[in-house]
Parts: sequence; structure tokens; C-alpha cells
Amino acid sequence: MAHPPPAAHDRGPLAPGWDTHPEPLAVGSAPVPDYGTGSLADLLPTLAAGLGVPGMTAGIGELTPADRNCVFLIDGLGWEQLKAHPEEAPFMTSLLSASRGGTGRPITAGYPATTATSLASVGTGLPPGAHGLPGYTVRDPDTGALMNQLRWQPWTPPGAWQPYPTVFELAHRAGVHAAQVSSPTFANTPLTKVALSGGTFQGRLSGEDRMDAAAEQLALADRALVYTYYAEVDGAGHRFGVDSDTWRGQLMYVDRLVQRLAEQLPPRSALYVTADHGMVDIPFDETHRIDFDEDWELKAGVALLGGEGRARHVYAVPGAAGDVLACWREVLGEQFWVASRDEAIAAGWFGPEIDERVYHRLGDVIAAARDDVLLVASEREPRESAMVGNHGSMTPAEQLVPLLEVRS
Repeated sequence: MAHPPPAAHDRGPLAPGWDTHPEPLAVGSAPVPDYGTGSLADLLPTLAAGLGVPGMTAGIGELTPADRNCVFLIDGLGWEQLKAHPEEAPFMTSLLSASRGGTGRPITAGYPATTATSLASVGTGLPPGAHGLPGYTVRDPDTGALMNQLRWQPWTPPGAWQPYPTVFELAHRAGVHAAQVSSPTFANTPLTKVALSGGTFQGRLSGEDRMDAAAEQLALADRALVYTYYAEVDGAGHRFGVDSDTWRGQLMYVDRLVQRLAEQLPPRSALYVTADHGMVDIPFDETHRIDFDEDWELKAGVALLGGEGRARHVYAVPGAAGDVLACWREVLGEQFWVASRDEAIAAGWFGPEIDERVYHRLGDVIAAARDDVLLVASEREPRESAMVGNHGSMTPAEQLVPLLEVRS
């Protein structure tokens, strides 16, 4: 059952572009993802529709159907980061003009631009408001506790948390060969179950082995839908930043992986290279990093702090939601888009509608960073607060991801 969006009379004026600086930022000025026409949630349904899978719709109209389809998702490789490093990624750079069916344009990740949310959007073909993984951590309405949807802590029954079938499951039922090729670590995780299950899972440790196995899976049937994944571009960005030699080294390596897979495609195949989000480096100073745990104004009336530094879910104590919203707008409103739950829903941040089971997973207040700023929580989130590279919000550096294409 969908939760109908409230009236959008509080959305504020629509900004004409990315660089508009209303003060405080109007909720409606946030650049909402292209749900339905050009987001990660539209990719697999588009490919599956081309394979004749019942119930699938080709949302990304620029893509031409192929008999064998492979999606290679590179964790953390945003469109802007790829374009800024042509020397490190010569093969992918040569494909930029082929992005999104030859338009040379990116697609959008979805909000928030974070791994758990994006992988669920990819695998289910649904926006976050429907699949129900709308953040890094969100409150479980049944327990009142924060649920980490990437690590699945505390453990929650996966099928109840995300009940929809994946596109892989629907393709398999329709007679399409469906397969995922990834690290053996992910074979039986709850996130894999709710987001990427269906067909066969092939565990491979090295990137080279994954590329070879993906090509083999594509060749096994006349109709195929194969997914493969690489994580360490994201890991290097978090630890060292996207301006580091370590990150550049990872980009060089994954560029060779893409070429390796492209050169092995069986006939009548299409390879799509995309990502779950981009990333921005945030300096370590008080101007760019606001510490929630040391800010009495921001803490007032807050029962739980969810999300991550650039995409926060804020859960108020009973009766305090209005005061928390007013305070957060006053303190952060020139750097963050700060919305109530209903305002964010009306603005379409999480998709065109919100499932009833998802509604109270969203914060009473939702804050998405526009500027190069981070809302850390040094005491309760020490590991996350120490990250150099961060993501989650709706800025181009985080939201725009490639959809590179190679056909055989």
C-alpha cells in the first residue's frame, strides 16, 4: 500500500540550476533524482523489458535491447570523478560518449546516494520509497532502534524488511539466465538476499576472475542478465580521498578490468558500466565538519540520529519534531537542504510515492548537504567520522553516475 504524498505547497521555488543559493535552501531547490526515466532503479527493468520479462518497463528509453546484458557496478565511481581522471581511466574515458545509449549523459543514483540504497534500487528496479532501504542507517519503527542497512545490524528478517522480488528473480522465472558474480563474502548476506538474489551466484575473489566468470555466464544462454561488482574504488575514496594516489591506483586497476570484460563479450551482448554513487572529499576542520555530538542546539529534541554525514535522518522525541526542524533549518539551512518527512516526500526525494511500511523509517527531519560540509557524530560514529571521502546527498559529484556501454 502506497503512502500518498502530501500537498507540495511547502516545496518553495524551484531552482533553475545546480548553483542557485537560496538562503535558507528551499526544499524544492534540491536536484531530485531522475526516477522513472534515468535513475539506477530504471536500469535493470529496462534491460529486462528488452529481454521480454513480463511486467518490466523500459524507463531509460535511450538503451537498445540486447540478448545478453551485463551490468558492472563499480562502487563509488561517480561521473564527475571519472571525467576528471582521463589519464588513469583511458578505456572508460573512451566510452564516455557512449554513456546512456550514446547520449553522452549520466544517470542519477537516487536519494540518498549510498551503497545499500543504490544496490537495492538496482536489484529491485524500485526507488527507495518503495524498496524501503532509504539510508545508511534508519529507524526500525517496530523496535525504535537504528537499523544499519549495509551491515544489517541488528539482524532483521530480510523478507519483511524488503518484500519485493528482484529483477533477477523475475528474469529467472521468465526463462532468462540470471547470475551475479561478486566476492564470495556477499553470497549469503541479507543485503544480497533482498537486493540482488535470483538465478545463480558465482563467488570470485579477484577482479580478473570476476570479469572472466561474468563473460562465461553471459555465454551460457541465448538470453542472459548478469551482474558483477567491484568495491575497492569506494574503499580507497573513504580512507584516502578521491584526490589520493591510492584512489587513482584503484581507478587504473578497475579501468583494466572493464577492458578485460569488454574484450570477452560473447556475440549479441551489451555491457553497462555504472556506479552506486560518487564521492566528495571533506577537509578536516570545524568549518567543513560539524560535530553533532558537540552541538547542543542540534541535539536538542533529537532521540536518534540516522543516515550519514551528508544525508541525515533525524528522529525527534515525541512532540519535538517541529522544534527540531526549525532549529536545524536555522543552524544548517544555508548549507543543507533541510526538510520535514512530508516535505521530502512531496518533493520526490525518495521516489514518486512511499510505501506505508517505509514512511516511519524516514526521519522526522531529513538533511541533505549541498555544500562541501559534513555533519559528523564523533562519539557515536567514530569510524564514519574519520572518513576522507563521503557521499549521500544530491549534488552532482555524489548523484551522477556513468552508464557506459560496450556492445558486441
